[in-house]
Amino acid sequence: MSSDKKHPKESDIIKLLEGDSSRRSFIKNLSIAAAAGSAALTTGCIPSLAEASTEEMKLRWQEFFKKHYRLMTQEEKDAAVGRLERLAKLENNLDLQMGSEPPIDGVLYGYGFNITRCTGFMECVTACIKENNLDRKVHTQYIRIFEMEPGKLDPSTGDGQYYHEVPVDNKFYMGTQCFHCENAPCTKACPTKATWKEPDGIVVVDYDWCIGCRYCQAACPYYGRRFNWGKPEIPKDEINTKQHYLGNRIRPMGKMEKCTFCIQRTRKGRLPACVEACPTGARVFGNLLDPDSEIRYVLKHKKVFRMKEELETDPKFWYFID
Repeated sequence: MSSDKKHPKESDIIKLLEGDSSRRSFIKNLSIAAAAGSAALTTGCIPSLAEASTEEMKLRWQEFFKKHYRLMTQEEKDAAVGRLERLAKLENNLDLQMGSEPPIDGVLYGYGFNITRCTGFMECVTACIKENNLDRKVHTQYIRIFEMEPGKLDPSTGDGQYYHEVPVDNKFYMGTQCFHCENAPCTKACPTKATWKEPDGIVVVDYDWCIGCRYCQAACPYYGRRFNWGKPEIPKDEINTKQHYLGNRIRPMGKMEKCTFCIQRTRKGRLPACVEACPTGARVFGNLLDPDSEIRYVLKHKKVFRMKEELETDPKFWYFID
C-alpha cells in the first residue's frame, strides 16, 4: 500500500499547501475541505503537526500558521527565517542567507533624486530587478523612469515607455518608486495591517499576511505598489540569495510588493542597489537624522520639491536640481 493510501488525509493537506500559495486561497481551500469532511479535521483524522510525516510538510504547516511579523518575538522571527531558508533548500536546493535585521537606532532614511543629472539610462531599474528578485516573466519594476518635457514636473505627463537612445535633447528624466511616506495612506487602507511604517521610515509588507485585496495600491497616490498576478519567475542562477524577511525574499502569487529602500542592504549600512548603480550620481540616500549626511546636505543647499505636497503624505523622497 502506498504512503498516500496509508495517509489519505495527509495527502489532502499537502495538496492544499501546494496549491496557490496564499493565505486567502489556503483558507478558502481549507473551508471547502472542511465542508466535505470537517469532522475528520476536528476529530484528528488529519494529522497534527506532530504527526506530519515529512520535514517539508511540517515546515510549511508552521509557516501557514505563524504570527504576524510585528507580533513575533525575535526568537520567533529567527525561527521563521530558518524555516524559509530550509524550505528553499528542500524545494529548490537554494542556500539562502535571510535576515530579519531590525531598524537601526537613530536612523530615519531619506532619498533624493537629481533631475538635472539623470540621463535615463535605467541602470537603476536593472539593478533593482536583480537585487530584489523581481519577476522576469512580466518584467515587474519597482522603479520607473519617465522622459519629460521641459516645464513639466508630474511624471504622469511623461513617457514611461521610451525605447530609444538617451539622453534626448530638450528632455529630462524623473524616477518614481515607493516614496515611503511619513503619513502613508497605503498603510491605513490595509484591512489586515499587513503593511506598516517601520521606525527607520521604511514602509514594509508582511507578505504572508497580505491577502491581495490591493486596497493599498488604490490608496497610493504615487503608483508605488505592484501586485503579483502570477507566480514569479526568476532563473535559479539569477536569484539573489542574500535576503530580508521584509524585503527581497521571493513573494508568492497574489501579494503586494514594492520598493523597501533595499532593506536587506540598508540595514547593514549599504546603499540601495539603485543608488549604487546610478552612473551619473543622480540618486542620493542617507540618514535624515544625521546632520552630516549627503541627504541632509541636499535638503539644506539644493532646490528641492516633493510630489503632491498638497496631499500631506510627507514622502521621504525629494527631487532636486543643481
